[in-house]
Amino acid sequence: MTPFMTPYSAQTYALLRIVTGFLFLLHGTQKLFGFPSALPPGAPAFIVYVAGSIEFAGGVLVMIGLLTRWSAFICSGLMAFAYWMAHGTKSFFPLLNGGELAVIYCFLFLFISSQGSGIWSVDQTRS
Repeated sequence: MTPFMTPYSAQTYALLRIVTGFLFLLHGTQKLFGFPSALPPGAPAFIVYVAGSIEFAGGVLVMIGLLTRWSAFICSGLMAFAYWMAHGTKSFFPLLNGGELAVIYCFLFLFISSQGSGIWSVDQTRS
C-alpha cells in the first residue's frame, strides 16, 4: 500500500500542533475570562488562575509555534497533574473516570514537545 499522506506529513503535523494549541487555549479562556462559557461555580482558585494561565499561554505558544518544545512539555505536565488530581483518584481507567481528554492532551503535548514546532511556526522563522 502506498503511503499516500507521506508527502504531507509536515503539513499534517503543523495542523495537529495548531489545532491542539487552539483548543487548549480555549480551555484557558474559559477559566480566565468565562469565554466561550463560564466555569461551574465553586471552581478552586488554583484551577482558575494557575491552570487557566498555563492553558491560555501554553495554548497560544504551541499554536503559533513559539518556544514550542518547552511550552508543550509544561502543558503535558499540567495535563498529567490534572489527570491524577481530578480523575485518577476515581478509577484507574480513563473511560470510567472521565479523564480521556486529559490523557489525550498529555500525550499530544508530549509528542509535540519531542517533535518541535515544525513548519508554519514562529520558531521556524527565527532560525
